[in-house]
Amino acid sequence: MVEVKFHDIGEGMNEGEIINYFVSVGDRVSVDQPLVEMQTDKMVAEIPSPATGTVKAIHHEVGTTVTIGTPILEIDDGKEMNASSEKEVSAAISTPEKPEVFQAHKQQEAKKPPKRIIAAPHTRRIARENDVDIEKVQGSGPAGRVLDEDIFNYIRKQQSQSTKTEEKAQSVASQVNDSIEISETDTIPFTGIRKQIAQKMTTSLSTIPHVTHFDEADVTNLMKLRRELKDTGENISIVAFFLKAIAITLKDFPIFNAQLDEENDVIRLHKNYHIGLATDTTNGLLVPVLRDVDRKNLREIHSEMKELTKKAQEGKLTVQEIRGGTFTISNVGPLGGTAATPIINHPQTGIIAFHKTKKTPVVIEDNQIAVRSIMTMSLSFDHRVADGAYAVRFTNRFNELIENPNRLMLELT
Repeated sequence: MVEVKFHDIGEGMNEGEIINYFVSVGDRVSVDQPLVEMQTDKMVAEIPSPATGTVKAIHHEVGTTVTIGTPILEIDDGKEMNASSEKEVSAAISTPEKPEVFQAHKQQEAKKPPKRIIAAPHTRRIARENDVDIEKVQGSGPAGRVLDEDIFNYIRKQQSQSTKTEEKAQSVASQVNDSIEISETDTIPFTGIRKQIAQKMTTSLSTIPHVTHFDEADVTNLMKLRRELKDTGENISIVAFFLKAIAITLKDFPIFNAQLDEENDVIRLHKNYHIGLATDTTNGLLVPVLRDVDRKNLREIHSEMKELTKKAQEGKLTVQEIRGGTFTISNVGPLGGTAATPIINHPQTGIIAFHKTKKTPVVIEDNQIAVRSIMTMSLSFDHRVADGAYAVRFTNRFNELIENPNRLMLELT
C-alpha cells in the first residue's frame, strides 16, 4: 500500500487547496500518472502517482485545504504498507480510521516532541519585547505561522480581560450590534489564490515598514523609438524596455536588489537580477520571475515576458518560474489609474508600479510648451533597508534611461 501525500514544492508554500481529482476509488493508475491537482498561493501543481496500482481511498473532498505532509489518497500496489507508513496516517483524514491504525497514531502522537512554533525573527522580537510567551499565541498564518498581528491581538486580548471598562464597552457594542438588522448578502469563496494573496499581503505589510516614492517619466522618445522599430518588423513591448532599464538601475543601486536577513543582522545584496512580473489573472495576482534580465537583450526579454504572462494566465507556471525573484515590477498602466502604493513582495526590498501614460502640456527648452507622453510611477521600498534619498536617485536614474533611449542603447553594448 502506498500513501500519496501533499509534498513540499518549495517557495515557502505550506498549504494547498485540492481543486480536482483525476482519478476515483477503484481506478487503475500507473507511475507518474497525474492523480490530483493542487492550488497553492502562486501556482497550480499536479501530484503524480509514485506507483502502479489501484486507488483504494481518497481522504479529502475537492475544496479542502491541506498542509504539507497530509495524506491525500492511497494506492494498493500489491504490497503491504509497512509499520512506519501506517503510523503516518494523519488525524486530519476525513474518513474514519481503522481501530488498529487509530491506536498506532495515538501512540505516535504521545511520543511527539513539543510543537515547533513557526514565526519570523521579527515576530519573535515583538513577542520578547512585550513579554509574550509565543507558545501561547494561536498563529493565523499558513501552517499555523504566528504573525505580527497575532502577537498584537494576543496583547489586546490580555489587556481587555484585566480592564473592566473595556469589558463594559464590549458589552455595549455587542448590544448595539445585536440590534442592527443584517441585510441580505451574496458570498464568494475566500479560498485558493485569493486567500493566499491576503495572507501574503498581510505578512508583507505587518513585517516591512513600507514607504512609497512617486515620480513621473517622459516616455515620448521611447514610444517614438518603439514605433520606428515596429515599422522595421521589431515589435518590442514597452515593458521590455522598462525591465532592461530597471536591471541597469538595480546594478547602480544594489540596495534595492537586496533582502534583509534579520536573524543574522545582515543585508544580502543579490548578484543576480531576477525580476518578478506582477500579473493579473482570472484566478488572482501571480508573479512569474524573469531570470537574469541583465544578461538578456530586448528581444529575449520581450519573448520570455510574453511566455511567462501567458502561462500565468493559463495556470501553467512551474515552481522554477515563480521562485527566486529579487525585485518586482507591476505594469497597471493599460488598466488606467494615476498612482498607487504597491505592496512589496516579501522578502524583497522594493517594487515599482507603472501607471497610466497620458498626453500632458510640458515646459521644455527655451520655456516652450509641448505636448508630451507622461507616465506616473510609484516605488515602494523597505525603509529598514533603504532611505528616501536612495529612492529618488533610483527613479532619477531610471528616468534618465527611459527618457533618453540612446543612453539606454549605450548601456546595452
